[in-house]
Amino acid sequence: MRTIYVVAHPESTHHVDGLVGGWYDSQLTPAGSNAADSIAEALRAKIPEHADAELFSSDLQRAWQAANAIGDLLHVQPVLDRRLREKSYGNAEGKSQEWLKQRFVPPPAVGERMRHDEGIPGSETFATFGQRIYAAMDTILQSDCEHQIIVTHGGAITFVVAAWTKLPIESLAYARFHAASGSITELYEDDYFHNRQVASLGDTRHLQGIRRFGTS
Repeated sequence: MRTIYVVAHPESTHHVDGLVGGWYDSQLTPAGSNAADSIAEALRAKIPEHADAELFSSDLQRAWQAANAIGDLLHVQPVLDRRLREKSYGNAEGKSQEWLKQRFVPPPAVGERMRHDEGIPGSETFATFGQRIYAAMDTILQSDCEHQIIVTHGGAITFVVAAWTKLPIESLAYARFHAASGSITELYEDDYFHNRQVASLGDTRHLQGIRRFGTS
């Protein structure tokens, strides 16, 4: 039996400042730090006190700050992995959302979407983004630990879930799995049929009363 808890990091400064995230290394806001504590408490309630657990995190500040709050409560050291970062938006990172909006080239309704050039120098395509998340998941799933926690970004959740369910990466040209900031997505594999389930997607019940912004 294996359960993976996928955390979309909570509110960070680029959310409230209206800036493009991606690899821009913003920090959690005070509300985000409070949310991280609530996430940690929710995971503590789900994972037995003496059970082994592993904790993986994007190496961007807003993710590892949340991972540290989880690790402190669960007594586990986060393993930082840059492959778990959000999609890179290249030259747009740290600039205003309006700056990006004026230059962004949306993907076509049909045709090549995964390798579409969004018109932003240095930006990753969705194919490149997805391939590194899939690679990170391959590493994580080599372990047989029953309880694993992944702290990443809203945009990465689609590829984490898809890699878990073994969807071909090309199928994600259209499909997306939405998970709000601070949410917990629960993935489960039984030890008899070894079926992989998405037990919950983007659960935010633990964040009641805490303000939330974007997903990256």
